[in-house]
Amino acid sequence: MSAALALGDDALVLSHRLGEWAGHAPVLEEEVALANIALDLLGQARILFSLVGDEDELAYLREERAFRNLQLVEQPNGDFAHTIARQLYFSTYQLFLYEQLAAGKSAFAPLAAKAVKEVAYHQDHAEHWTLRLGDGTAESRARMRQGCAALWKFTGEMFQPVEGLDVDHQALEARWRDAIGEVLERATLTVPEGPRSGAWAAGAGRQGLHTEPFGRMLAEMQHLHRSHPGATW
Repeated sequence: MSAALALGDDALVLSHRLGEWAGHAPVLEEEVALANIALDLLGQARILFSLVGDEDELAYLREERAFRNLQLVEQPNGDFAHTIARQLYFSTYQLFLYEQLAAGKSAFAPLAAKAVKEVAYHQDHAEHWTLRLGDGTAESRARMRQGCAALWKFTGEMFQPVEGLDVDHQALEARWRDAIGEVLERATLTVPEGPRSGAWAAGAGRQGLHTEPFGRMLAEMQHLHRSHPGATW
């Protein structure tokens, strides 16, 4: 499995999920914020795919089992709190991952160095909303707690080794756990209960095994390209 493909698929799939909020975000400001984050991720995906092959073919012509994204990023948006929980988990992981890559000498170092600033914004945005919802009304707190709990089982996959990705996964996981725990504590929430690393309940996206919602999302994402092969705009 290509590490570039795995990271590119993460960015592409989450970009599409965030794009689904267009016209549906709770406030206009969030419409713009989520769209900007989606575009940042799409830009990352394009660069990563260019290291592997043709970006359009990789995005629009592969079958479901050929995608290597984390199961976390393919999960449906749910309500706004659910989306924020997914974003908090992933953007915190991605920030720490890119910081490690930027400090190394691999082919990913230039991309990671450029992407760190925008990913830091993604993480800050998710943290801000986690605090706002978790320490808000009884309803917002309940929804934020439910989102964090529902997605927790998918987070262990982020720390499984990926061939060609030269990072310290144990250090990455430890730092991620500390950061997530600190944010949730400030938000008057608790870290969800669940199996520890190595026995977490879900996560085979890196092996091409995906959850049911992914197939529907992929069909929607690829429909136009497959319906008009070779079309130019």
